[in-house]
Amino acid sequence: MSDRPSDSVDPLLSICLAGAKQSFSAGDELVCEYQIDAIDPADIQAVEVSVVWYTEGKGEEDMGVHYFERRLPSDAEDGDLRPMRRLRTRLPNSPLSYAGAILTIRWCIRLRVFMRRRGDSVMEYPFTLGAVPLRVPAVA
Repeated sequence: MSDRPSDSVDPLLSICLAGAKQSFSAGDELVCEYQIDAIDPADIQAVEVSVVWYTEGKGEEDMGVHYFERRLPSDAEDGDLRPMRRLRTRLPNSPLSYAGAILTIRWCIRLRVFMRRRGDSVMEYPFTLGAVPLRVPAVA
């Protein structure tokens, strides 16, 4: 038994890509399901799900939002935002995932739950968009 009060336990967040595919081409349809559990529905203030890309590396970090949905209890049957929900979006042509020496571009599905008394809880599920080969300089 835990010594922590029950209201300090984070909810259980899950994201599942359809077909267990983790790599996509530009223009592919991304389909996933997400669900929230281990929390009372009355404790959920809002749920946001998004498909985003962000950069890491040298210089300023950048971020772009491709898909975004925010749901409130008033948007759901019986005010319960926990049941499984499907996200479906056509992926853009750019930016493509890239892992270089100076810059990395990453894509992910981000699920965020805002709770009435405890702030928020976030889960990210990474995936790859496209295949950009690394250029290796020719040896003279």
